[in-house]
Amino acid sequence: MPTTLPLGDPVPADGSFPPEVRTALPSRADKPLGLYVHIPFCSVRCGYCDFNTYTAEDLGPGASHQSYPDTLIAELWFASRAYDDAAPPRALSTVFFGGGTPTLLPAEELARILGTARDLFGFAPGAEITTEANPDTVTPESAQLLAQAGFTRLSLGMQSAVPHVLATLDRTHNPENVPAAHAAARAAGLETSLDLIYGTPGESLEDWQQSLEAAIALEPDHISAYSLIIEEGTAMAVQIRRGVLPDIDPDDQADKYLLTDELLSAAGYQWYEVSNFSRNRQTRSRHNLNYWLDSDWWGAGPGAHSHLAGMRWWNVKHPAAYAQRVHQGVSPGHGREILDAQAKVLEHLMLRLRIREGLDLAEYNALPELAASGGVPITQDQLGQLVDDGLLEPGPAEPTASYRQGRAVLTLKGRLLADAVTRRLAG
Repeated sequence: MPTTLPLGDPVPADGSFPPEVRTALPSRADKPLGLYVHIPFCSVRCGYCDFNTYTAEDLGPGASHQSYPDTLIAELWFASRAYDDAAPPRALSTVFFGGGTPTLLPAEELARILGTARDLFGFAPGAEITTEANPDTVTPESAQLLAQAGFTRLSLGMQSAVPHVLATLDRTHNPENVPAAHAAARAAGLETSLDLIYGTPGESLEDWQQSLEAAIALEPDHISAYSLIIEEGTAMAVQIRRGVLPDIDPDDQADKYLLTDELLSAAGYQWYEVSNFSRNRQTRSRHNLNYWLDSDWWGAGPGAHSHLAGMRWWNVKHPAAYAQRVHQGVSPGHGREILDAQAKVLEHLMLRLRIREGLDLAEYNALPELAASGGVPITQDQLGQLVDDGLLEPGPAEPTASYRQGRAVLTLKGRLLADAVTRRLAG
């Protein structure tokens, strides 16, 4: 089962925001506002997954596939009232349906949920609207319905093209359905992204190359390549502890990341975040960039996390408990916290370093939270030392992004050691 949520401070039943957040929100009107919609259903729970997902037998009263869309819509109404009470209206720049497997719900229901979000919040011009999908659940008809409803992007959970790797991950989709689902999305006019995972126990370097080449052959707009992380409490963690599966090997994962960068770069994909590659700026995931650039988002659904003006909160985890609260007209929030100055500084440093444009030294050193937390400004000499160690770019990775322009941009070696670079700069 999923790990437990942090406790945090209690969330008021009416979802009202504390004074410091209400004061800060008007000044953030120029920042993107995103909506994350969590669909917690899966047909089979994968052994490596610690996301808040449930199969049909895990669900209690009031949490069925059939009733869930109405529950989500009720939370969106609650969210719009709470937000409108605290801040000027702000249209949604991005919407992301994640899971779980959102496309286990009928496309008509996803369209209905999206339509409610549009009616309540409005969409900014050119809004990016994404849904994740299992390749087995996408048909030409469902892809057309999604596009007609306003979705602009489909993110397919490919994970691997190699059957024995998929079996180890407990992925049940047919690999042959990936190209079919991708073609259906293309025919409907949707942008496409493929999600891959490397480092699965028993996966060879040749297996990983086969998966990369299969993904590249489809010519998607975007590819995410994530290293497998073994989370405590998952079935795979138990299998590794019992010796049923070998443990993951960091050196093996590093070799696979190097191969990822080599093959994707040769195919015309450019890294823009350590684990994400796109054909150009226009096909980057703007919703994920919201997370990395300290924007605001509302998370709807059980276990969903939200962030507004330095405050985070998270909903109760189980769909039945979530549904009960929502239909009682009270906040489904389980807890919340306001980030202190030290946490804000560390997150700014860590997240900016992960993206291609890098850390802006002047922006970081001018953070009010840096002085408030007793932090020390980063110097040009510190960046120069990391350049000498091969961890930061000596020249521009972007037209104005190098340490001589006051930006810290990770090299390929630096991307493998991003956490170490963060620690060195954080002091």
